[in-house]
Amino acid sequence: MGLVKEDENVEILTDILGVEDHYGDMDFKAAGSSEGITAIQMDLKIAGISKNTLSDILKRSKEARLYILEKMNKTISKPKEKLSAYAPKISVINVDPTKIGMVIGPSGKNIKRIIEVTGASIDIKDDGEIFIAATDEKTLNQSKKMIEDLVREAKVGDTYKGKVTRTTNFGAFVEIFPGKEGLVHISKLSHKRIGRVEDVVKVNDNILVKVIGIDNQGRVDLRKMDIDENNVENNDIDKKNEKYD
Repeated sequence: MGLVKEDENVEILTDILGVEDHYGDMDFKAAGSSEGITAIQMDLKIAGISKNTLSDILKRSKEARLYILEKMNKTISKPKEKLSAYAPKISVINVDPTKIGMVIGPSGKNIKRIIEVTGASIDIKDDGEIFIAATDEKTLNQSKKMIEDLVREAKVGDTYKGKVTRTTNFGAFVEIFPGKEGLVHISKLSHKRIGRVEDVVKVNDNILVKVIGIDNQGRVDLRKMDIDENNVENNDIDKKNEKYD
């Protein structure tokens, strides 16, 4: 709102361009909703204004505010329930502070790789709070998953879709998620007795495995599962590890 005062003559102006501020005697802003005012700001180039004038300014500003809100509501009357997938986003995740070093990696190798691959901006606090800023939802989720994979821990009873990384005469090593391998002993590869590991699996095979034990050194023991052995567990696998889909 603006105002021009000449002697005792006062003219109130309604404008959103700012012209009245430059040429006039007052700059008055009233922000709010249809229910009331939320903020007021005013600059004066004159000594002051009367209570009646201020009352008129508030009435005129309300009329203008409601008019603008009416036009806005015809286009969008409430926030969208979900942001566009292409809208910039910020997410905060928390990890165990003792595992910050795993996220950063030697000489920053791990965090630099995540930033290079995804293009996200990542800020790590000493208390384990990690801020991720990305240009879109896909990038944000990719960055979060890469960080979570670095600090992820296998749990007894969990089921994974893993990739066979190498075979020995006593079993097959399977990567259950990035950076974490477990051993499927030859006796746990099949319900039947087998002569060679390669009779059942080969390097780069994708197989279903279940964690059956973890020793005090963190070594993971696995058991190969049949594809239809547990439908509930199989449904959870894709959510836990999408790397090999």
